[in-house]
Amino acid sequence: MSDATSQPIHTNHSYTEVAAPALRSVEDLPEGAFPPDYAYNVGPTLVSAYQQYGPIFRVRSQYTGENIVFLVGPEANRFVLQSDRLKFSHHEGWGKFFSVIELFGDGLLTMDGAEHDEHRRMMNPAFTVNYMDRYVPLMNRIIRERIGGWAKAGVIDIYDEARKITFDVAAEALTGLHTGPEVDQFRNIFMQMLMMGMLVNSQEEWEERIRECHNQLNALLLPKIAARREYPTDDILGMLVSARDRHGNALSDEQIIAHTNILLVAGHETSTSLTAWLFYLLTQHPDEAQRLLAEQEAVVGSDPEKEPTLADIKRMPLLDNMLLETERLYPPVANGPRGVVEAFDFHGYHIPAGTPVFYSIAAAHLLPEVFANPTAFDPDRFAPPREEHKKTPYALVGFGGGPRICIGINFAKIEIKALVSQSLRRYQFELVPNQEIVQYYRVTAMPLNGIRLRVTPRSF
Repeated sequence: MSDATSQPIHTNHSYTEVAAPALRSVEDLPEGAFPPDYAYNVGPTLVSAYQQYGPIFRVRSQYTGENIVFLVGPEANRFVLQSDRLKFSHHEGWGKFFSVIELFGDGLLTMDGAEHDEHRRMMNPAFTVNYMDRYVPLMNRIIRERIGGWAKAGVIDIYDEARKITFDVAAEALTGLHTGPEVDQFRNIFMQMLMMGMLVNSQEEWEERIRECHNQLNALLLPKIAARREYPTDDILGMLVSARDRHGNALSDEQIIAHTNILLVAGHETSTSLTAWLFYLLTQHPDEAQRLLAEQEAVVGSDPEKEPTLADIKRMPLLDNMLLETERLYPPVANGPRGVVEAFDFHGYHIPAGTPVFYSIAAAHLLPEVFANPTAFDPDRFAPPREEHKKTPYALVGFGGGPRICIGINFAKIEIKALVSQSLRRYQFELVPNQEIVQYYRVTAMPLNGIRLRVTPRSF
């Protein structure tokens, strides 16, 4: 071995091995704590812990008292998402830590190993960039219909409005359902499930409410699945029904519903949050908003009725960078949960199987050694020649990274760009004063009290 610490030392014609430093255990990890305002300051709290303790530390769960290990920084992100990813389980992390399986079923988010790879292979064709061409007209139509009444309303909650748009888009793209009572029912069921922890007072009530939601979802989805078996379609639900694994086996109804549930949740929750915060940031940086409007008019045209094509959306570098900067400052998920299924060593610590682990997205995005002036809105940090995210791989991980990067990343970003393009060329936006604007993290993020904007038509 070439490491000097492992070479034998010659002393009086005898050889003595110098032992490598013993790995320390979880209990030896420096211990941090969650302050009372942690849910409002996840990123800054964990950056402070990183600066104090380094890239690995622990916090005791306030509910179970067990150790939760945090891995923070680009190196940690690469370790969890790429180099040693098979030592970590989504099934144990998302599935059990956040009750995703109990709520939505065992879908793509919570599968591990070969099973995940096989199911993702079956879904991949529906999420390639080129396949997005068939979704853009659908997105544009729903956006046009939804934003048409904003000027008349005068004031909107952009978080609430974005949720309606993104869920309508996801529901139609996934299941072929059009905006209306059935999609509204879908949305209400999913909102109940997402907010379930805040709606119930006991385990018994939790289980009863979950059964009710599942029964309602099954009543809506099972007829759609049966219809697509008889009359195949090219929406994502149709593709799931028609999909076959390498052995020629079809997915079960239970698997199709789980995949649909996860795609519906992931397909609108991330986009909703990022959209709301991007609009907020544009109201706080009018010069940047003007730059973005100029780009939109140069690419799409000044006619507010003209809708962007996929080719247009691919030619919006400033909007790309503004969306990256929104993802950095307001990631929709603060920390990625994993269960350790194979013991690993990291920075001198031995972490055994069975340990709950989080890699921190929110903290990685605020590290000053990676992102200059990290609390500032600076979309040009992603433009050449700076490209801070490329100089430090795995520093920006709002959509994950590695082989399991979010399957819907293209869908989400194209949808948000279409919404911004239509809205910004048609309206001017101003933040309604005297609001408490704050990001609040549960499993996913939300502006706690919404974000109210005043909307006025642009003068032409």
